[in-house]
Amino acid sequence: MGTIKKVLASWRIWLSGSMTVLLLLGSSLSVSASPASDRDHGFNHPGNILIADQFNNRVIEVDQNHHVVWQFGNGSNVAGPHSVVGVNDAERVDDLTLIAGTGTPAGADPSCPDPNGCPDNRVMLVDRSGKIVWQYGKAGVTGSGHNELSAPVQATALPNGDFLITDQGNQRVIEVTKHHKIVWQYGLTGVSGSGFNQLNNPNSAEALANGNILIADESNNRVIEVTRHHDMVWQYGTGDPSILNGAAFASRLPNGDTLISDAGNNRIVEVSKAGSVVWLYVTNMRPGSMDNPAPTRAVRLRNGNTLISDQFNHQVIEVTPGGKIVWSQGAIAVSGNGFNQLDAPYDAKVIGDYTGLTPPER
Repeated sequence: MGTIKKVLASWRIWLSGSMTVLLLLGSSLSVSASPASDRDHGFNHPGNILIADQFNNRVIEVDQNHHVVWQFGNGSNVAGPHSVVGVNDAERVDDLTLIAGTGTPAGADPSCPDPNGCPDNRVMLVDRSGKIVWQYGKAGVTGSGHNELSAPVQATALPNGDFLITDQGNQRVIEVTKHHKIVWQYGLTGVSGSGFNQLNNPNSAEALANGNILIADESNNRVIEVTRHHDMVWQYGTGDPSILNGAAFASRLPNGDTLISDAGNNRIVEVSKAGSVVWLYVTNMRPGSMDNPAPTRAVRLRNGNTLISDQFNHQVIEVTPGGKIVWSQGAIAVSGNGFNQLDAPYDAKVIGDYTGLTPPER
């Protein structure tokens, strides 16, 4: 925890002293930010849930009673200072929120009128008032050059102050400094494959305690652990979709198992180091479920339950080890943006409970 506080302190100093470097997009209070400090369980309260509400083009923080206590994103499908398009990932870093603005591909979101899709291509740090205080990538620009991304689906804050970004459209995972320098990369930029140092639509990455990187290599139907020297030291999934189909997310648990979102098979699986399935939960067997909800995230909580983003069932659910749902946000198979409604939520995390994510002590 001390490491995290030092990193955040250095960020505060850097943010206040480098105004010409930052991409500060507007100085007024964002119309999309809702601090709601009058609530008992308002902004950044432990136990609240941070949700990447993908096709509503917003990140929301909700309390256990389903009230939205904070929001970033005004719903626009045009990337800008107060908007995020097709958000796939969000995590709280102290009182800042790290957001991956992925964009929506052609035909994915009916609210996107452009037949070519609605791009965003930014990873952003947003403060409580809704101001973007740092970003990597340029709004609406798709590329692989300096400070450019292509469909970034996930971002994680590292203890050293860098960011690990899964740059899906560029077939790579990159570590980026706050000064926009790439200091490490796995995957050949723009080249999809399954060979040495190759990925095919990677969907998540996390830095492990041993220094290695765990990657959900979605279209290769596998999860891999690689060293900083690009050697593969562990793999689950052979390419056979009956084993793993569209690996959307993976995290290493404290017991050494790996929790995987097997989106194409509509299930969450926990596998041992030897590759045995030791726990699973199938999301499309629930009453009222869509045939293929494609769950995209599963996070193991400290209480032993699992928080699942059941994407096209438009729900976030908390499930016990025995498979009982004890909390949910959203109505199953009903999309919307009203009270207790979501539209294709891609990611959810409990504030103050990051078990299974990087860094493990946060």
